[in-house]
Amino acid sequence: MPDVNDGNDDRREHVPSRQRRRFEGISSRAYEHPADRSALVALRRLTGFDTVFKALSGLLPERSLRLLFLSDSVRVSDDQFAHLNDMLRDACYILDLEKVPPMYVNQDPQPNAMCIGLDEPIIVVTTGLVELLDEEEMRAVVGHEVGHALSGHSVYRTILLFLTSLALRVAWIPLGNLAIMAIVTALREWFRKSELSADRAGLLVGQDLQASMRGLMKIAGGNHLHEMNVDAFLKQADEYEAGGDLRDSVLKILNVMPRTHPFTTVRAAELKKWAATRDYQRIMDGHYPRRTEDKDASVTDSFRQSASHYADNMRNSKDPLMKLVTDIAGGAGDLGGKLRGKFGGGGNGGANTGNHGTPEDGDPIP
Repeated sequence: MPDVNDGNDDRREHVPSRQRRRFEGISSRAYEHPADRSALVALRRLTGFDTVFKALSGLLPERSLRLLFLSDSVRVSDDQFAHLNDMLRDACYILDLEKVPPMYVNQDPQPNAMCIGLDEPIIVVTTGLVELLDEEEMRAVVGHEVGHALSGHSVYRTILLFLTSLALRVAWIPLGNLAIMAIVTALREWFRKSELSADRAGLLVGQDLQASMRGLMKIAGGNHLHEMNVDAFLKQADEYEAGGDLRDSVLKILNVMPRTHPFTTVRAAELKKWAATRDYQRIMDGHYPRRTEDKDASVTDSFRQSASHYADNMRNSKDPLMKLVTDIAGGAGDLGGKLRGKFGGGGNGGANTGNHGTPEDGDPIP
């Protein structure tokens, strides 16, 4: 572990409570999910987004938010929730975040955490989350939120919160509401992807994959670890991705659209998959992009990585809709027969396809 500076910066003077690797000068590009970067680029290209962003940047009640948490929540410090304060400083030290953001505990039984703010990020965790997680699980969550801060996600998260509230108030204005909801939908799509990036940051901070898995499992099923099993929980993600027919694929899309977070089983599976990659091991070995190199980073390379990620996902996906799209893109014939089979149509339609051989993977057996 690098030596601690002798300066007055609390972040640099505070060494993590147990031996953890520190990533000095790490760029958020090191852990950002390719889908996070591509979704954010797509969001910025959305018609009207730049106009809305510039307008809202000057109108959003950020001072009001800060005053609200200051007056009606408990600010984490050496005197209040000292164990959370230690975790926060640990996380900022490990990810080399220049300034420790203020952190508040808000009374709410719903387990939740967020990083918001335009000029400077604020981290808020609920009492429900603090009471649910053990120390190592909570450490991963704090690292998750510090990852959001380092990536600059708090700006877009704040706008999403504001626009969601605004959309409810102007729902009676058809065109106005449609315009706002288009941006809200795009923001939600990006934010779901950004959660995958922040989960990776949480793992880099906690450096305990099992704790990250347990935390996600508790968020899904509560504080009943003796009744749950991580491997069985991860199998749910496989079943979710591969199960059903095209109708289930469409329902998955409809279910996820109103959410700001991906489903917990999906997050757990994605994080475990990343932890097994060479990219993760290289970071742990000290080989990662630095913030000093960000200005020279290639946008084209980012697009290429995102495109490669989506192509790999399409090829390897077990989801019936993704398999159908891949088949069509590959020039597979008999689209009508495949649609009937994928939608579970059965009947005589399947018998007339001319395919009397072994059913393809994912196709229902007649």
